[in-house]
Amino acid sequence: MNPTAHNPLNAPIFDVPEPPHEFGQDGGKFYRCYDALAEEIDEDMTQGLKEQLDGMLIFAGLFAGVNSAFLALTIPLLSADPADDTNALLAQNNAILIQLLMGRNDTIPANPVLPSTEFSPSQDIYTINTLFSLSLSFAVISSFLAMLGRQWLVYYRKRGGGGPDARRWAQLKRYLGAERWGLEPILDDVLPSLLQIGLIIFCASLLLYLRHLSPAISLVVGIPMYLGLAFFIGSSFCIFWDKFCPFHSPLSHLATRSLPWIMKSRPLIVAFLKQNTRWKYYYRNQVREQVRELKRQVCRLPRIWLRVLLNGREEERLELLQAAALHRTICTSDDPIALLTAVSNSLAIRDVAIFKQLMKDPTFENRFCQVNSNSINQFLCPPHAHRRRKNASAPGQQTTIEACRNFDPKIIAAGLFSQLD
Repeated sequence: MNPTAHNPLNAPIFDVPEPPHEFGQDGGKFYRCYDALAEEIDEDMTQGLKEQLDGMLIFAGLFAGVNSAFLALTIPLLSADPADDTNALLAQNNAILIQLLMGRNDTIPANPVLPSTEFSPSQDIYTINTLFSLSLSFAVISSFLAMLGRQWLVYYRKRGGGGPDARRWAQLKRYLGAERWGLEPILDDVLPSLLQIGLIIFCASLLLYLRHLSPAISLVVGIPMYLGLAFFIGSSFCIFWDKFCPFHSPLSHLATRSLPWIMKSRPLIVAFLKQNTRWKYYYRNQVREQVRELKRQVCRLPRIWLRVLLNGREEERLELLQAAALHRTICTSDDPIALLTAVSNSLAIRDVAIFKQLMKDPTFENRFCQVNSNSINQFLCPPHAHRRRKNASAPGQQTTIEACRNFDPKIIAAGLFSQLD
């Protein structure tokens, strides 16, 4: 009989894997799943960032060319026009020639001061050239950092020597280093924000230059620019109303990160606005305590940095790398086989402190308990009854099974901790 006859939807049936005695010693199942997942995540991240950096390089080059064209028009306005001196000298020579032709002996009042010596550019010209130059510098810096970012991505995806295990842990160390130093936020938020700031400064300087030439033209050109700026700011704050809106930008990311701090500081802001002396006194003492703690941390910085510069940062132990691989798999994978193998390998973690550190992450805790509950429910179903009887006497397993049957995440974690002990 065809085994798929009773499964018209061809839904896969998974066996609950046996927990290995040592992490990863399950015939390579977990490591194969993790390698495929890590390759997919790293390739997706680097490919997206490379496309964004390529677009930034093209736009920054075009933007720098347009900016340089306007600078070629405005920079000469900072110095005197040599034609003014030539015109003044020609005017004096013409006056002398006319006097000689008419046979007059009058003294011609000569002006020894040339216009260039009395020239002083207006304040508007200074401001226009400063803004144009600042906008160009933002474009050049963003293009330079974009090229540097591509080099960072090449190093991030660079494969080293050694066997599969050495390459796996080396890539995981690079991933942890990229997260620790904020590689993706820098390339995804900081660089585009530099280019956007440069573009806004360029628009402001263009309006000032047009107003210097003709206020009417400046008004006509300024209306669509103001509307575009209002749309940019408004679309950036749509994320507060709908967090899945597509209008994401560095400004919206900055707003979402700063909102918790603003909400936390709201009583202080209200007290300051209302001049509430009681709240001001309370927060003044709190701020003083924070300042003292900051001073203590600053006093420790020279010794910390000296130790770091001399010895360097200590690399992660193998147990921490295994925990990072487990965390990455459970939090990001949607493959049932990968999740089940990850949960089964989690039972092989002997260090309770590492497992408790993993459980401090709410995302990991929820995903881990959910997968554990689903896997244990499959474990208890009739097709696996023989496996339930086989493993019911294993130490620590019964507590976890009963906890998963009751769907209590806290008891699940406690049962796993008791097994690790």
